[in-house]
Amino acid sequence: MPRDDDEEELSDDDGVDVGDDEEGNKAYTMHCRMYENQFPEIDDVVMVQVRSIAEMGAYVSLLEYNNIEGMILLSELSRRRIRSINKLIRVGKQEVCMVLRVDKEKGYIDLSKRRVSPEDVQKCDERFQRSKAVHSILRHVSEVQQIDMEALYKLTAWPLYEKFGHAYEAFRASITDPDSIFNEELMPGLDPALKEAMLDNIKKRLTPTAVKIRADIEVTCFEYAGIDAIKRSLLKGVAMGTEEIPIKIKLVAPPLYVMLCSALDKSQGIKLLSDAIDTMRDAIKEAKGELQVKGAARAVDERDDKALSNLMSTLEEQNREIAGDDDNEEVEGMGNLDIS
Repeated sequence: MPRDDDEEELSDDDGVDVGDDEEGNKAYTMHCRMYENQFPEIDDVVMVQVRSIAEMGAYVSLLEYNNIEGMILLSELSRRRIRSINKLIRVGKQEVCMVLRVDKEKGYIDLSKRRVSPEDVQKCDERFQRSKAVHSILRHVSEVQQIDMEALYKLTAWPLYEKFGHAYEAFRASITDPDSIFNEELMPGLDPALKEAMLDNIKKRLTPTAVKIRADIEVTCFEYAGIDAIKRSLLKGVAMGTEEIPIKIKLVAPPLYVMLCSALDKSQGIKLLSDAIDTMRDAIKEAKGELQVKGAARAVDERDDKALSNLMSTLEEQNREIAGDDDNEEVEGMGNLDIS
């Protein structure tokens, strides 16, 4: 869609020129698009950030293309009748849009929000997060090594996008097998020092770290030998752990237990604990007991770990104060055991 004639047009090398600073030294601009094409193609789905809202629609920055400007037309904001544009879109918010028109000479890009499906949103967001990780690595290396970002992209990431579909996957592969990615065939003329800097930064930023997964459950069985039934059911849950993702179950206070595991893949760890809970529920039901989920399997952080540790310390202190109480025998039958 045409803009005002007095608006500044984008040059072909916008954001990647090497200029001079006040002392006449080379000043490298650390800005560059994420992909080799300077502009997206028609029907591409892109991530944008809303800059301003006008009568004709919303002006946005294309985050993957060095923040070049685009416009979401008012008629392309929603399939429904628009009562208030501010309820559909907000300044500063990131949106996924489809490219409708591209004027490469003037740099005009028209976009649609209403033509984007939920599947498009998910795929675009996943691609953007990976691209952003790659971009962060290249930006850091370009600053440290004093090399222009576009030159670094040409040497490294853009050839990988072409060969592997996405440079992120290639970067991840280089952590365990660097020579399969950073070699003369894929990156001819790559300086050894630059290669070392790239690999070091990739390793620091992309080496996978395990995610802690936790679930909170209550297990009770008031039948004869109920404690044995609880123990058998909990052991069945522990047995579902694997060598890569072992499961631990700890007593908090009868009849509350926490299930714990660590996994590189968060969704895989959550599924494993959820499946283990189902198995234990079936086992304790056979013994006429009950398992209730008090907190579904989810990823936890250090704050959650600290809160759990404090709770267990408090309960342990309380148990010391009532040690020897004859009433403990009945509580123990409700599940006073620890499976680790």
